[in-house]
Amino acid sequence: MPLGCVPLRRGVLRRYRPVPLGQADGAFSYSRASNRRGLLSSGVCGCCGPLRPRYKRLVDNIFPEDPKDGLSKSDMEKLTFYAVSAPEKLDRIGAYLAERLSRDVLRHRYGNVVIAMEALDQLLMACHSQSIKPFVESFLQMVAKLLESREPDLQVLGTNSFVKFANIEEDTPSYHRRYDFFVSQFSAMCHSTHEDPETRTRIRVAGIKGLQGVVRKTVNDELQAIIWEPQHMDKLIPSMLFNMQDSEDLDRAGHPSTPSVAGQDGEENPAALAESCFRELLGRAAYGNMNNAVRPVLVHLDNHHLWDPNEFAVSCFRIIMYSIQAQHSHHVIQQVLNHLDTNNKNTPRVRAGIVQVLLETVAIAAKGSVGPTVLEVFNTLLKHLRMSVDFELGESSRRNSSISVSSGRSKESEERIVQNAIIQTIGFFGGNLPDYQRAEVMMFVMGRVPVYGTPCHTLDTVKIGHHGTKRIQTMLLSSLIMVTSGFKSKSMAAALPPPFLDPLFSISLMEESELRQLVHEILHNIIDRHDNRAKLRGIRIIPNVAALKIKREKISKQDVTFMKKHGQQLYRHIYLGCKEEDNVHKNFELLFTTLAILTIELANEEVVIDLIRLSIALQDMALANEENMPMVIRCGVMALVAAYLNFLSQMVANPPFCLHVSKVIELRTMDAPFLLPEHIFRDKCALPESLDKEDRQLYFQTADMAECLAGPGYNAERLSVPYIPQVTDLDRLSRRKSYVDTISLQVDIVSSSLPDKSQLAEEITFETLKKAIDTTGLEEQEREKRRQVMEKFQKAPFEEIAAHCESKANMLHDRLAQIFELTIRPPPSPSGVVSISSGHTQHQSVPVYEMKFPDLCVY
Repeated sequence: MPLGCVPLRRGVLRRYRPVPLGQADGAFSYSRASNRRGLLSSGVCGCCGPLRPRYKRLVDNIFPEDPKDGLSKSDMEKLTFYAVSAPEKLDRIGAYLAERLSRDVLRHRYGNVVIAMEALDQLLMACHSQSIKPFVESFLQMVAKLLESREPDLQVLGTNSFVKFANIEEDTPSYHRRYDFFVSQFSAMCHSTHEDPETRTRIRVAGIKGLQGVVRKTVNDELQAIIWEPQHMDKLIPSMLFNMQDSEDLDRAGHPSTPSVAGQDGEENPAALAESCFRELLGRAAYGNMNNAVRPVLVHLDNHHLWDPNEFAVSCFRIIMYSIQAQHSHHVIQQVLNHLDTNNKNTPRVRAGIVQVLLETVAIAAKGSVGPTVLEVFNTLLKHLRMSVDFELGESSRRNSSISVSSGRSKESEERIVQNAIIQTIGFFGGNLPDYQRAEVMMFVMGRVPVYGTPCHTLDTVKIGHHGTKRIQTMLLSSLIMVTSGFKSKSMAAALPPPFLDPLFSISLMEESELRQLVHEILHNIIDRHDNRAKLRGIRIIPNVAALKIKREKISKQDVTFMKKHGQQLYRHIYLGCKEEDNVHKNFELLFTTLAILTIELANEEVVIDLIRLSIALQDMALANEENMPMVIRCGVMALVAAYLNFLSQMVANPPFCLHVSKVIELRTMDAPFLLPEHIFRDKCALPESLDKEDRQLYFQTADMAECLAGPGYNAERLSVPYIPQVTDLDRLSRRKSYVDTISLQVDIVSSSLPDKSQLAEEITFETLKKAIDTTGLEEQEREKRRQVMEKFQKAPFEEIAAHCESKANMLHDRLAQIFELTIRPPPSPSGVVSISSGHTQHQSVPVYEMKFPDLCVY
């Protein structure tokens, strides 16, 4: 019999071990019950308790005889003290606990399972040493064993333990630990379809918490960057979106989401918890992981058909944009643009939903750093705008040739939804950019507007035709209005450079009144830097301009230079735009506002004289009526001149000038109300058959205004020089005539104006010779002509003289081009030459032996 042992009943040996003083209840005292359990559960040494490892005895002691009693706190303290004192035993403690837990799970002893997991949690929280790594492996094996179980309680228990483990910060990273199984298992729990709603909610909440634990455990560990790989993101993100979407579906159906039994707070709501986890994941995404994080969102929206309607898609991308770092915004925009390209042949509503999501995305990103994707956004949107117009025109043509009219119209209206969404995106994105970037965007969009006679690199106007070109022009100009809204530039030269101003003015001379209205609204947004446009809305005779409290500043030197360089161009297009036959009330209102804003923002003494000359020229044009304009247009021009001169006279604060204008307006009120804006723009206004030129009191007189402005500050002598706009080739091309048509039209006019040869023959008599010798009359005519030329060059502005010389140079160039076209013929070719006889084209072949080659080409 071994020393220190006494015989017990049934031959069992009991060992009495000396107990140190004062530690009878301490770490080295054992109860008979615990020793009995150890002996009965021992393996090979079942008959000898002292031969069992100490850690096993300590682990066995924490399990009570009745699992309902729970974990023994005193025995757990002993096990914890032993683990802290001997950390090298942690891996064995973990392995033995895992062995017991596996056995209890198989035998459905769930009480012992709960005790084992509670003990593991306490050991994890108490031990922070290098030896905890092997213990963690055993712990993760036990958690995986619980998650594999079909019992919801065990799955929730394992998830809670994993979440506690995820909140522990380890001192050193783990090189070999992987969480692939946990990502898959927690994602499956997020999609639970349990029959009981409460149980289903518990499982989903546990799955979301588990994913949140995986994210917290891995994203901060550089060695765990594998979590951002596509195979994991394709499970993580759809699981969160599924719960967020499921909650929105319930709310839309009128059924609020079912709260968990554990509590009614927001943490137990799967949608709120999933959104929180989604935000946390995106907030931790680094620069190189953004694409892998956003791509599963787009795939999920495609698979669940969430682009139409797109409320959930919009909310998802709002969460994304507000959760990620600001410098990563362009990655998200790029992903949405690529997705829009991928779905370019999808239904219009799907494309419209993607564009609206892009609108929300760029609206948030424009307030921060957008990166190099600004012009790429506009390139992509313009491309899809063109495609939408093509689809719309194609549907329109098929609708005309088919029987189903209703379906064609619905498809066409759906394409309008796409186009409007693209316009709003372009305008809103450009409108939220800083001013320096907005100027570049304005130039970029203006360069894509198709203008007749100018090259357009983006849109092929031949294929889409006149109707499609007009549609694109209208939409792009509408987006430009949104881009320029609120645009403030200190210098007009920077806001209206020639590459932007020239095509804009060319569009202002188009035959469509809608396009001209859009051009004026764009000019108002750019020129009106003090927000006076709202006060000038509506063409009318303003009795007291001072009551409007118009804000203005002294014109800067840069703006004076701008008006000297481009003023004549502005005046010319206003003049030509007034005599369009399709002008309506809104056109005259916008013309009046343009003149008023020019006066407020850019008018000095010289510009005021030019604007008065322009007004008198408009009045003379309406009176002369050389182009046979309708009476309503002529009266509208006269009303425009009256409203503007009334405004100008009060702005310059010249009492004689104001008195003259008010007298004319009073006489018109009594004798010719149709020449005032308050009457002519009514629906039913009696129009005269003709305008009486002899009644000079009804019209503004140049001499009277020159007398009123005669004094310091104004060069009133320039008013005697009539304003004559010079029509350039660009103006003619904007009237939808090609260059060849313009040249042929000029040739026809010149040839028709030449007299016949029979009329050129004149009989030579004595009187004829006498008149030829007498040069007194010719000298007087030459002297008068020279005086007029000198007066013009002395008093006319430089820009008008330059425009006049330019028109002469253009005319000379056109005539030379005609001469070269007639004289220079292409050499004959064996294929034949074209001859026209009696209106029919005939091809005549020339034999090679009859062709005449230069000497250098013959050998």
